[in-house]
Amino acid sequence: MGEGMVSQYSRLMDIVHRGCLIVAGGCLLIITLIIPYGVFTRYVLNSAASWPEPLATLLMIVMSFISAVVCYREYLHIGVGVLPAFLNEPYKTALGWLLEALMLLTNLFMLWWGLKLVATTYNQIIPEFPVLSVGISYLPVPLGGGLTILFIIERMMKGQFFQEADAETVSTLTTE
Repeated sequence: MGEGMVSQYSRLMDIVHRGCLIVAGGCLLIITLIIPYGVFTRYVLNSAASWPEPLATLLMIVMSFISAVVCYREYLHIGVGVLPAFLNEPYKTALGWLLEALMLLTNLFMLWWGLKLVATTYNQIIPEFPVLSVGISYLPVPLGGGLTILFIIERMMKGQFFQEADAETVSTLTTE
């Protein structure tokens, strides 16, 4: 595979990554705004709004799956670095390929069965939002799986399996 193709794909994934950050950040912002509104209407106006809590739950689901995609790309996902640290090449690279293949299988499962779940529940409605399908609420599952697959492909194309997270994305706080 040509280096130009890998760099073009990586630039495209940079755009997807930025979009995921914007969506996850937007969800967090909206949650932060609507929850106090719900508290205000319930305890100050004594007339609780029915929509802030279920909307916050739906947005939290979207934020969780999209944030997981971002964490995967930035090497912030949970991983055990002890085994790769003790392996020499080519075993370390072989382990990287094996782990990425397993990640690919897991995310293909999320994509395939997530789409089936969306299709199965599409004609059901959410009582708090009659115009919103239950299937739409499950859409983050296949979306998260599909986006992670794109980043797995990028990692396989680059062959960068056990890279440390960038210093600017990791907190420098200590627990001492």
